[in-house]
Amino acid sequence: MIKSMTGYGKSSLCINSREYQIEIKAVNHKYIDVNIKLPRIISYLEDEVRKYIISKIKRGKIDITITFENYGKDGNNIKINTELAKFYIESLKKLAEEENLSTEINVTEITKMPDVLTIKNDINEDEIKQELLQVLKEATDQLIEMRKKEGAKISVDILNKIDQIEIKTNEILQLSTGLIEEYVVKLEARIKDLLKTDELDKARLMQEVVIYADKCSIEEEVTRLKSHISQLRNLINIDEPTGKKMDFLIQEMNRETNTIGSKSNNLDITNDVITIKTILEDIREQIQNIE
Repeated sequence: MIKSMTGYGKSSLCINSREYQIEIKAVNHKYIDVNIKLPRIISYLEDEVRKYIISKIKRGKIDITITFENYGKDGNNIKINTELAKFYIESLKKLAEEENLSTEINVTEITKMPDVLTIKNDINEDEIKQELLQVLKEATDQLIEMRKKEGAKISVDILNKIDQIEIKTNEILQLSTGLIEEYVVKLEARIKDLLKTDELDKARLMQEVVIYADKCSIEEEVTRLKSHISQLRNLINIDEPTGKKMDFLIQEMNRETNTIGSKSNNLDITNDVITIKTILEDIREQIQNIE
């Protein structure tokens, strides 16, 4: 079944004093475009996230926001730059002596000095990767499920419109039957009226009929249009991305319909052609949201 390109998924996980949150938003796009925002500390996982998303989603603009917090002691190491701290202390004492100030220096104040105190995160990269991918899978599954539900609604509407097109196509085929015979009768009457005689050159008349029949025959166009209708129905029921193929089919159906309209001199057929083109435009707009 077809899937929509729009959707949303969100998931979170708190494990081993680590907290993950992932939010995924998807909208229409001609191709696949993945944008990822994640903390610098786990930036090494960006390619893994991108590969996973591309393996699950084939079309759409995907925005992924990832947050990560490590609240545990494991992986968080405090590092004191002793040499730099001593340099600050000596410099402050010298300044105090020169300006006749108190030389009492609080260690807390020293730690606030630039680059004296740093927290280094030594994390288990493989463990973090497995945990993050677990959350990513849950968020992606939510997104895909929403896209499926939206796709199911679109499918029902498109199938209904395809049925309408098929009805109008059959009407056109029925209306086109007998057009040649009708043309022959009108042509004979017109010639008799112009020549004021009942004697006609049958060979010349048949030649004109053959030329007319060749120009106005829509049998091939109707046959191709019916074939496209059948293919479009099949694509809706295929469990893979079909948006581009469906868009191409709609273009072909529109082309055949235009040819039928240009060949026809029948008002009822022309009205059916207009109806079909209107429905095709509605379907084309819907297909822009199909993966």
